[in-house]
Amino acid sequence: MNFQPRGISDRAIQGPASYQSEIEAAEALLKTKDTWNGVTAEAVARMRLQNRFKTGLDVARYTAALMRADMAAYDADSTKYTQSLGCWHGFIAQQKLISVKKHFGNTDRRYLYLSGWMIAALRSEFGPLPDQSMHEKTSVPALIEELYTFLRQADSRELNDIFRALDAARKEGDKAKEKALIEKIDNFQTHVVPVIADIDAGFGNAEATYLLAKKMIEAGACALQIENQVSDEKQCGHQDGKVIVPHEVFIAKIRACRHAFLELGVEDGVIVTRTDSLGAGLTQQIAVSHKPGDLGDQYNSFLDCEEVTAANARNGDVIINQNGKMMRPKRLPSNLYQFRPGTGADRCVLDCITSLQNGADLLWIETEKPHIEQIASMVDRIRKVIPNAKLAYNNSPSFNWTINFRWQVYDAMKEAGKDVSKYNRAELMKPEYDETPLAIEADERIRTFQADSAKRAGIFHHLITLPTYHTAALSTDNLAKEYFGEQGMLGYVKNVQRAEIRQGIACAKHQNMAGSDIGDDHKEYFAGEAALKAGGAHNTMNQFG
Repeated sequence: MNFQPRGISDRAIQGPASYQSEIEAAEALLKTKDTWNGVTAEAVARMRLQNRFKTGLDVARYTAALMRADMAAYDADSTKYTQSLGCWHGFIAQQKLISVKKHFGNTDRRYLYLSGWMIAALRSEFGPLPDQSMHEKTSVPALIEELYTFLRQADSRELNDIFRALDAARKEGDKAKEKALIEKIDNFQTHVVPVIADIDAGFGNAEATYLLAKKMIEAGACALQIENQVSDEKQCGHQDGKVIVPHEVFIAKIRACRHAFLELGVEDGVIVTRTDSLGAGLTQQIAVSHKPGDLGDQYNSFLDCEEVTAANARNGDVIINQNGKMMRPKRLPSNLYQFRPGTGADRCVLDCITSLQNGADLLWIETEKPHIEQIASMVDRIRKVIPNAKLAYNNSPSFNWTINFRWQVYDAMKEAGKDVSKYNRAELMKPEYDETPLAIEADERIRTFQADSAKRAGIFHHLITLPTYHTAALSTDNLAKEYFGEQGMLGYVKNVQRAEIRQGIACAKHQNMAGSDIGDDHKEYFAGEAALKAGGAHNTMNQFG
């Protein structure tokens, strides 16, 4: 497997392997250019290291290799699952990865998720939209590019701070610190991580899917998540009225994504196929079947049908042959066909097996609640056919996690014969239950849900689709309540700025975060002593240390 570790010294992107060799390569080049006066090798080396990824395809190839290595690691050890948070803006993604590096020292097994729901709700020129593929499809690759622009800037900023510390160490003659800082540069871990990007149902036919997939990959996406709904009837996975397509239609879109990856040279590209069959009771088409038991026949076997005779035949009937009988699928006034109730899990299993047998790498089963055994019951069946099948799973904010897990604990207690008389199952969401043994156990199950389901239900990647949508709303509400109320300016200072400073939030120095220091250093590279810099003694950012 063409996987490279995350540091500079051994990387998927070609180039010199260390800070010193970058300088030496720049020196060799500059010696051949007599008129390039004032260009210094170390400045060139620094700018190159601050811009490791020249194109989105560099990003896609690098992150695809990381993701493939993580998948192999998970196959060997299910504790090595991966996680992501959905980000609707590049700045949010940047701050997430800066925080991850600060708290955990590395970004290993932490990804980004790009949610079509959040693009529709927050990034469409039409204004806020429901998750029904009505937003501009060009906004999807545009957000991928934005995410990586901000992550690359996070690299540049952090390295710039190290370069400044290196200059200070040299000025002080501190050789030990100079050596340590150079080692830090050589072992620098990029903020660039894989993004799993939502392509919805492909925004059209297989050709439309291919064209959009290309744009997404060119922007940096190493993993595309595509669902088996009808493009022009697409619904949010947690809304009603979902309509799915026959397997052959979906397989064509899987192939379209794979061709896009291969055309662009991203041979490790990952395809995540999502089945909405558990909550979708409708299909737009009857599948084509050539012989009993083929894929089309299996799909059609789930249709809600009734036997047709000469006596009960109606004008305009659509009739299919099932096991030698003439059957009429139930057709609604919308011209959609209905599946038999209770077939969702069986259809999900067939969807998943079929996808993996036709080029998918990961599965996504959209469920209506976070229940490990429900997921595992389907994964167990899938793994009988494909032993290494694994999932990306939506830890969705559309679930009421508190009430779902309190119900699970309540039901388990009742089944075990324990006394539940002090609990009202219908009212378990109330705060008065928060400190009860039931609620404490429910919270512990929520805390360990990802680790437990990674082990039991084959979940390789855990994501939350819309977390930063909700955190933005919550933090803004809290600030507005304080600032516009009696607390006034203290509402901002105490709950935002003071908290930022004391928690070591890099964004407290917002000028630095926006690139002011990088720009000052560039000015010095370009103009030397004549540079007019913003970061002097009178810059108010100095108040933050």
